[in-house]
Amino acid sequence: MTLSDGVYGFGPSAGRLLIKTSRAGLGRKAGHDLTIEATRWSGKAVVVADDPGKSSVTVEVETGSLAVREGVGGLKPLVDTDRAQIKRTLEGEALLHTSQHPTIVFRSTGITGTLQSFEITGDLTIKGRTHPATVHGGSDGDGMVCGWGTITQSTWGIKPYTAFLGALKLADEVRIEYAVTELERLPDPAG
Repeated sequence: MTLSDGVYGFGPSAGRLLIKTSRAGLGRKAGHDLTIEATRWSGKAVVVADDPGKSSVTVEVETGSLAVREGVGGLKPLVDTDRAQIKRTLEGEALLHTSQHPTIVFRSTGITGTLQSFEITGDLTIKGRTHPATVHGGSDGDGMVCGWGTITQSTWGIKPYTAFLGALKLADEVRIEYAVTELERLPDPAG
């Protein structure tokens, strides 16, 4: 499918949304750099190919759907019990507080560039707090769209995880990566 003007939907059936963390502190050798995947999320893009500034993107992620996929580094390999503990920690009040804040939402406020290379600025809402965020990306023109952005957790009231009296901690900045292999054309509500 050639990417052209229209409304498109996307999500985990034809894409991946990853959060990548890194370690900091004196005890960083004990921990893992994590790759966490959102397993339930959806997005909608309104594409105006000749005028990207008129395009828009909205993405919604269910916070309870975050699953640890990989842990690199550390003194020992990451096992399933570690993954389960990390998930409980992520969902707890100190981090995402998923029972109180079940979704993370990104709504674009501006798009610049071309279909092949673009930058999306928007409002990102995490834990009820909304702040600006920037996403970089590109498309191959046949429906494959991928890119990345970085966020600073503390901006949204998230205190990066610490252990061993603070000797091991996650870096405040995390990287978000996405890859969508197919966009589903949706009916255009404007006709």
